[in-house]
Amino acid sequence: MTKLEKLHKEIVDCRACPRLVEWREEVARVKRRAYRDWNYWGRPVPGFGDPKARLIIVGLAPAAHGANRTGRVFTGDRSGDFLFAGLHRAGFANQPTSEHREDGLILKDAFIVAAARCAPPDNKPLPEELARCAPFLDREMSLLPGRVLLALGAIGWNAALSSLERSGVELASPRPAFGHGAEVLLPGGRTLMGCYHVSQQNTQTGRLTPAMFDAVMARVRVLLEGKR
Repeated sequence: MTKLEKLHKEIVDCRACPRLVEWREEVARVKRRAYRDWNYWGRPVPGFGDPKARLIIVGLAPAAHGANRTGRVFTGDRSGDFLFAGLHRAGFANQPTSEHREDGLILKDAFIVAAARCAPPDNKPLPEELARCAPFLDREMSLLPGRVLLALGAIGWNAALSSLERSGVELASPRPAFGHGAEVLLPGGRTLMGCYHVSQQNTQTGRLTPAMFDAVMARVRVLLEGKR
């Protein structure tokens, strides 16, 4: 078993946040009518992707009826539909869909992590819950090459920055602000990029379009290939 696999087992077994444990398990028990025949995952969700990835994507948290149901990040919901279709167009995924853990999806040179590993009520983890989850993020990121970090949304952005600081990276003051397309050159030649989160409230309102996401991914490609 690799260090990453051992870490993922620890993540799946975590019960550190009583509010999140209660919520994720209630959702898994009650279920959504459309998924009443599903055996919900109902546990923390580890990262997913290529262990040799140069691109690390930092998300927010599992969706109640998405990853909390399927057990894989961004799998089984509209946010994942948008994200994986974009990763496929950019050449980071072998297929544009992500429906369940055994659907054959493979990420190439990309790995997805999250600031929180349990589905939170209203998709809003509390600060103390993010703090308890932070060591998992730190350890996961330390085991990945990660030349480009792509943060989805402000929470992912701040989680990535905090993780970098805890690892000893010195950031400029004031701390770089999140923005769609924002770039921060990090010590050692790595880059942090920002992208609006792929949530429905962004993708269905036009705040984040496929063309906008493709532009971010094109820039990611330039950064990766320029550093070979």
